[in-house]
Amino acid sequence: MASKPLALQQGDTVGIVTLGSPLAAETINARVAYLRSMGLNVILGRYVYAENGYLAGTDQERAKDLMAMFANPNVRLILPSRGGVGVAGILPYLDYDYIRRNPKIISGYSDITVLLNVLAQFSDIVTLHSLLLIDFKPETPPYNFERFFNATSSIIVPRSINNPPGKPLIGRVPGIVSGPIVGGNLTSLVGSLGTPFEIDTRGKVLFLEEVHEPVNTVYRYVEQLKLAGKFRDCRGIIMGECTGCTEAYGQTYDDLIDDFIVPLGKPLITNLASGHGLYKAAIPIGALANLNAANGTIALLEPAVRY
Repeated sequence: MASKPLALQQGDTVGIVTLGSPLAAETINARVAYLRSMGLNVILGRYVYAENGYLAGTDQERAKDLMAMFANPNVRLILPSRGGVGVAGILPYLDYDYIRRNPKIISGYSDITVLLNVLAQFSDIVTLHSLLLIDFKPETPPYNFERFFNATSSIIVPRSINNPPGKPLIGRVPGIVSGPIVGGNLTSLVGSLGTPFEIDTRGKVLFLEEVHEPVNTVYRYVEQLKLAGKFRDCRGIIMGECTGCTEAYGQTYDDLIDDFIVPLGKPLITNLASGHGLYKAAIPIGALANLNAANGTIALLEPAVRY
């Protein structure tokens, strides 16, 4: 069973880091002010405002900021400012044994996906596919904050990963399986293949989501995961939203699921809202879950945090 970080409480300290692409200083400052208005203390990484073209500082600088947050005993939650590109570049510079001994809540999605899975795999800690700093703003749906703070502050189990009302989960291939949840953004996970940090789906429940790609490109990535054995090795599949994805050659994202995911024969649930869409369910990466594709439910068998 993976190690769990301490639960988040009112007045705890959040460490802000920029691990991929840069984010404008005014946006960072506005989101930090919103976090503070929620009763949380905030500290900023040394390179949080850094800009190095399409990256926020060098790989070593971004990695150093992340390790400093794990080393700071006052930090309870590590919140990347955004994803973008470049998160994979910090992976060789992290001390995974130190992180294992000093687990913290770390949340994100998009390009942060690769880090969430690597920390679950190499440091054996539960991470959270949920909000980034950019999501802490007044117009964020209350559902997103409810799911985030429920996951980071509560140890009550069992509980379910649910969409907001009116957006049901859909069971597409019946079956009941249990295993740790892994996955996230499809592009980021495909980028890890063939590296020392590629995703391990053996005995896992695999979750995938994507954004702003034509369906034929999504097919290319799905096929690459298939050829790499990632669908063969997993126990079950959760296909999330393909936010802003466009049709290609008259084929939709749902067509792709019907034609290439359903025939895999693994228990399959679709339509989970987490990641780039408006609504963001909180998914603890590395935590045990039960996927019941007969009735379209995902139950967590352990919390993401501890007291």
